[in-house]
Amino acid sequence: MNTKANKVASQPNKVVTRERLLGNENRWRRHGEPTPAAADGAVDDGVFGPGSVAWDVLLHPATIVFQTAAQAVLQFTYKPIYAGLRDWDPMSRKGRAGQLTIFDVFDRHQRNSGIHAPMWLGDTDTAKRVALHLARIHDKVKADLIDGGDPMLGGYAANSPRESMWAALTELHSMLWLYERLAFRDGGLPRRLPAEKRDQFVAEAAEYCRLFPARDEALPNNMAELQALYARDARLFGMPHSIHIIPETGESFPQVVADSIRRNHHRSQYRVKIQLFLQHKVLRLPVLAAVSGKTRCSMGIGPWKSRAILAARYALLPMIWLVQQPPVERYFMRMMWGPDAIKLIHAARQKQRAARQAQAAAMHTGK
Repeated sequence: MNTKANKVASQPNKVVTRERLLGNENRWRRHGEPTPAAADGAVDDGVFGPGSVAWDVLLHPATIVFQTAAQAVLQFTYKPIYAGLRDWDPMSRKGRAGQLTIFDVFDRHQRNSGIHAPMWLGDTDTAKRVALHLARIHDKVKADLIDGGDPMLGGYAANSPRESMWAALTELHSMLWLYERLAFRDGGLPRRLPAEKRDQFVAEAAEYCRLFPARDEALPNNMAELQALYARDARLFGMPHSIHIIPETGESFPQVVADSIRRNHHRSQYRVKIQLFLQHKVLRLPVLAAVSGKTRCSMGIGPWKSRAILAARYALLPMIWLVQQPPVERYFMRMMWGPDAIKLIHAARQKQRAARQAQAAAMHTGK
């Protein structure tokens, strides 16, 4: 009887109802309900706060809609992050055990934005609590080998200053690219920020990095220093075929995932397939056009295909504008960010509008 019970318990949940797909706040919430930054007139602005360039970027509808699709693009080109996912993530462990379903893959993507939102939009205590939680679960994510095809790269540790720095910087830099290249704002087309605001954004990103062991790194204060860091660690970016091989088993990580998903198919999973189609097909092409040419190159995208992607962005501008409109944004906000993040976003937008209006009034009066 015990053997049968264990066998039953080990069977993955293949059925996906609408309620399961949406989830509730517990899917995203960690260590209590988050408190918004600058809540009720408090002086605690959190990591960024009202008036920051980071909040301009984070709170724009283009970021809300495209962020989930964009984060994986840049982060997965950083080899230590991908290696940690390959070796330690529940998707990898479940896949190797034949227990992974397509819902598990969606759930992993779905939680990214909503779990991080309290650090971006919450007060200082909220941000520190969530950062400590992430540090605890990442403590075991380390190994002596990043890429079997290039042993000289050495190993990785998610909680090391270098890895935690790049996890934070790639999160935020990808959102800056979305804002500059996909965000319709002030009645105009997407466009690059002035140099001084880009530098301010990088300096604000450094403050976010200080929530993690990254505080022990030489953090960038402007865009030139960030570019110097990319040059310093250039060998750690890329997507060679060998990075996919799980050192412990010799299996291909993407193949393990695909095989397990295929074995655990259920007709109700069409709900998940729709969401993944939106993330990996509909939204992915504009995201690929938004990221840097170096990022596309590190993904193995050649120059001719890269030019075609950039050309497609202009053809897709009507669709890019459409998905930033309130009904579509609300859909993605609830589906990919969760109830707590929705409250944080609304509270932060109100504070940001007030801060920008106060700054404009001060400039007008010469104060």
